Amino acid sequence: MDIRWDVVARFLPFLLEGVPTTLLLSVAGIGIALVWGLLLALGRLSPNAWFQRPAAAYITFFRGTPLLVQIMLIHYAAPQLFGYHPLPPLTDGILALGLNSSAYVAEIYRAGILSVPRGQMEAARSLGMSYRLAMRLVILPQAFRVAVPPLFNEFIALTKDSSLVFVLGVLELMSRGSVAAGTVYRYLEIWVPVALLYLALTSVFSLLAGAVERRLGLHDQRPQLA
Repeated sequence: MDIRWDVVARFLPFLLEGVPTTLLLSVAGIGIALVWGLLLALGRLSPNAWFQRPAAAYITFFRGTPLLVQIMLIHYAAPQLFGYHPLPPLTDGILALGLNSSAYVAEIYRAGILSVPRGQMEAARSLGMSYRLAMRLVILPQAFRVAVPPLFNEFIALTKDSSLVFVLGVLELMSRGSVAAGTVYRYLEIWVPVALLYLALTSVFSLLAGAVERRLGLHDQRPQLA
């Protein structure tokens, strides 16, 4: 097998320097998604059409179009449409990832809220709680426990999707791999380490997800197989 380990040793530090940027893209993106996605979910569940329809349209658009196209729209088309100077590529990359992930997070939240028995809301209202207070103190805490596993799955998916931001020239892991491969034309020695670094990141996040689920006692709630 023709493998040049000197190439791996030469470019591995260069690739590792992209890991913090990949982490920043992923963590900041999911941070936006957790907040904006909750507002979208509440809008989607609202009986008021002024909230429900825009939220549904937003979710349909961002789930129905490629993330790569959304990155291009946000970085290149939005400044042209609204007449402002383009933001730094890293900022637009985080924004694009956050807005895209918000659509998926909103559906996760919505499923979690709908999984809470209706009687919980009725009981809270019968105790004199307002709708907002009942949602904040009774419904959302229960819905969040249900949503934890799929939210971590979305975070892991977002980490992998962050590689698409390389089209904006952000020097994250994928972009650095492209630069290194284009320099020495040794693809096996570059892309295998890149793949292993992504695998290492997602494996750490999976372990973290398992720890959080055990902390919340979610493993004990899994149905027993016959």
